[in-house]
Amino acid sequence: MLTIFWINQKLMKRQGQLLEEIADLNNLYRAFYKAQKGKISKHCVCAYKKQLQNNLQRLQHQIISGRVETGGYNTFTIYDPKKRLICATPFSQRVLHHALMNVCHASFEKHQIVNSFASRPRKGTYAALDKAREYHSQYRWFLKLDVRKYFESIDHKILKQQLHCMFKDQALLLIFEKIINSYSTESDKSVPIGNLTSQYFANHYLSVADRYLKEVLRLPAYVRYMDDMVLWHHDKELLLDIGYRFKEYIARKLLLQLKPFCLNESSRGLPFLGYLLFPDRVRLTQRSKERFIQKSRLYDRNLQRGRWSQNEFVNHTMPLVVFTEYADAREFRKIVYSYNGGR
Repeated sequence: MLTIFWINQKLMKRQGQLLEEIADLNNLYRAFYKAQKGKISKHCVCAYKKQLQNNLQRLQHQIISGRVETGGYNTFTIYDPKKRLICATPFSQRVLHHALMNVCHASFEKHQIVNSFASRPRKGTYAALDKAREYHSQYRWFLKLDVRKYFESIDHKILKQQLHCMFKDQALLLIFEKIINSYSTESDKSVPIGNLTSQYFANHYLSVADRYLKEVLRLPAYVRYMDDMVLWHHDKELLLDIGYRFKEYIARKLLLQLKPFCLNESSRGLPFLGYLLFPDRVRLTQRSKERFIQKSRLYDRNLQRGRWSQNEFVNHTMPLVVFTEYADAREFRKIVYSYNGGR
């Protein structure tokens, strides 16, 4: 097979004989309990749970035979913070996806660099922000990059080839390929936003580009959260040159297109994951402030009109408050809650 992207030879050892472990009933039970988290009252979950043993045995047979169900997504659009088409997977397939990743997680994980933070345990948004703040206080210049329509642009052929470099179990690869083939927005491109497998596929797709930056271009400071990438350096011209070489690399090897560069001095502030990072402080972006105001008012109306109980109000409000607490935003919160009547 022709290798069309550069990859560290140390990572080329493939994993095999994983299907038995995936199809093991103990793993399927674990997958069910993960898939139902936060959804235990939904009709589809309750119906699945009533016939749990039969459903898991049916799934076990599907995995072993390779005849897994894919597709049938329920699609809807959200605007938080920007317009996205979400594809909700049927619950039985959510269980399948968790069963796959319970076992395959380690294989995906070993291909990630330390400073890749999305969809990984003990990583996440705030770990990415902490590392970004560390670099931002050390380097004079930053270059912020992100991919145009990232999930829609993931090429099926390249993704499948990446998976073939990770796994040698052909039955497992066929299941992955069925999941990949179940969705596209144009010819042989795109993975659906909302799938657990999509999160893994999308995070892995750029991992080879991470290593190109770190091991070939020798960039000293870099953070990636899915397709949001920030590069730092003291030398503006060198940083820009690295950016153009990186842009050419991912266009040629991964068929991805970057949005226009955001190059600036660190002292001017870096917009990253809803915050504006400065070398000595963190602020909320204007969009984050507007989102906080809109949601706070909506949640307050839901409480006042009896649509939510006090507990429901608190459960929705707390994540909003926690988000603002990472920034220097105490006065902003006080103003908003004062306007909302003290809540």
